[in-house]
Amino acid sequence: MTKAILPEENIQLGVKAADQKDAIRKAGQILVDGGYTDAGYIDKMFEREEITSTFMGNGVAIPHGTDDAKSSVHYSGLSVLQIPEGVEYGNGNTAKLVFGIAGKDNEHLEILSKIAILCSEEANVEKMLKATTKQELLDMFQEVE
Repeated sequence: MTKAILPEENIQLGVKAADQKDAIRKAGQILVDGGYTDAGYIDKMFEREEITSTFMGNGVAIPHGTDDAKSSVHYSGLSVLQIPEGVEYGNGNTAKLVFGIAGKDNEHLEILSKIAILCSEEANVEKMLKATTKQELLDMFQEVE
């Protein structure tokens, strides 16, 4: 069985997150709920954050599990949280777009690279923050394919 990496239900618009942990938990829970990972993957996302911040700049964070989290991943998947008010994301950074990633067999590297390409342009980040429908975000990802 193949599973869409980013179906519409993996996107949440207008999210409020209390703090960085809350944002990571929400991004991870979408992956758990969608059957991409088991619940233990969220702990691995927190572990990854302790090793190195997943804040990428431009208001973008890409939390994902540690290398040893591979056994928790059933399918490659992506979750997207649009947080218009932003959330404090360590070291004085503010994340407004949080992409949760689970990659099967190193597929996360390909997903990461697509997000990096898309988010390297501030105009794209602005467009994603202003999106009022999940389809608008999906369309942007399809353009990168």
